[in-house]
Amino acid sequence: MVVHPHLRGAAGAGQTRDPGARLEEAVGLAGAIHLDVVAAEVVPITKPRPSTLLGGGAVERLGELIRAEAIEVAIIDNHLSPIQQRNLERAWSCKVIDRTGLILEIFGERARTREGQLQVELAHLSYQRSRLVRSWTHLERQRGGLGFIGGPGESQIEIDRRLIGERIVHLRKQLEEVTRTRELHRAARRRVPYPIVALVGYTNAGKSTLFNRLTRADVLSKDMLFATLDPTMRGLTLPSGRPVILSDTVGFVSDLPHELVAAFRATLEEVMEADVIVHVRDVSAVDCEAQKADVEAVLRELDVGAAVEAGLIEAHNKIDRLGGEGRARLTASLRERHRQVPVSAVTGDGMDDLVAAIDRTLAAGRVEMDVDLDAADGATFAWVHRRGEVLARSDDEAGVHLRVRLDPPDAERLRRRLGLDPAEPAPSDAVASGAWAP
Repeated sequence: MVVHPHLRGAAGAGQTRDPGARLEEAVGLAGAIHLDVVAAEVVPITKPRPSTLLGGGAVERLGELIRAEAIEVAIIDNHLSPIQQRNLERAWSCKVIDRTGLILEIFGERARTREGQLQVELAHLSYQRSRLVRSWTHLERQRGGLGFIGGPGESQIEIDRRLIGERIVHLRKQLEEVTRTRELHRAARRRVPYPIVALVGYTNAGKSTLFNRLTRADVLSKDMLFATLDPTMRGLTLPSGRPVILSDTVGFVSDLPHELVAAFRATLEEVMEADVIVHVRDVSAVDCEAQKADVEAVLRELDVGAAVEAGLIEAHNKIDRLGGEGRARLTASLRERHRQVPVSAVTGDGMDDLVAAIDRTLAAGRVEMDVDLDAADGATFAWVHRRGEVLARSDDEAGVHLRVRLDPPDAERLRRRLGLDPAEPAPSDAVASGAWAP
């Protein structure tokens, strides 16, 4: 059974999500770990009860439904305190989990890499440590002191807390090693360096399908919440010929547990390190705008709020699910917004416009400079073509004269290569206007 408690009146004044959409999402989350949902409903509550969250009448009525349908697991699409969880389990005589516990179960099942498994276990233990509140009788037993030392001894709940604390410390040390390894990989990429383009978005917005479409990869993509967890990176060549690394990241969700944000911070650092962030949005979703707000809230929590405020590239995905009139209206509204592109990852519509938008964004931060090369200096000529864009070329007896556009680090490398003083830019250097050069 899935229950979404909907706060009414003053208590729910800050809610922006449609309760029906939230219930549908919770049912989807339950289906993601193969639970058979036999009952699902929105339960309105005026004031949360400290003991059970839901009102007494609702608890009694749902208890009768649980017994009639022989329900074994009840999911409350909200955060439950340990006391509320215990009281509902006693009242209903079945397992009760809240939204945080459900998401942790999904992540525990889907994590494939060693890093992902470590992060999920850390999040699980951080969550469980606060749940040791005598939910089971074995936690009330006490063990005697050591040797001839008197005293009440150490209770089972204290032992469990201590063991969990020790395991958390051990996991954090292991994740620090993973983080150091990932930083070495990033350092190697910076030396190349290829710009990083990260795909972010609400879970099931179509990021992996879009990733596969752009890179011809075979990342798992299903119409399922949290179909993929571990980040994947592939090469992509933009229309200008510039190579970039495209990164597919874990999907976000509203009320994402803080334990998960903390545990997956190493993975989400790919977003923090990205040169360009593409926000993939499901325009067919009822609460598309609320999903956008949730994604941007997580990005701000990851310290990339400046990129959010500056404006992300938005891929308005799943336009194939819109009717002809709705699709035409969306396309017309986005026509003058160069950073917002209507696309369909399934049909491939809008892919050229999306990669062109990425190209424009990267070009806007590049430096234009005039370069004079010896006609025999083929190595430098090839390097410039490989690392930048040649905007103009003229040849005479003195050599080859190029107007090129490069990333600032590459511009400095070229100055050093040609024996120019990096501290004294050539007078012709200028920041590119951002106009896209095909």
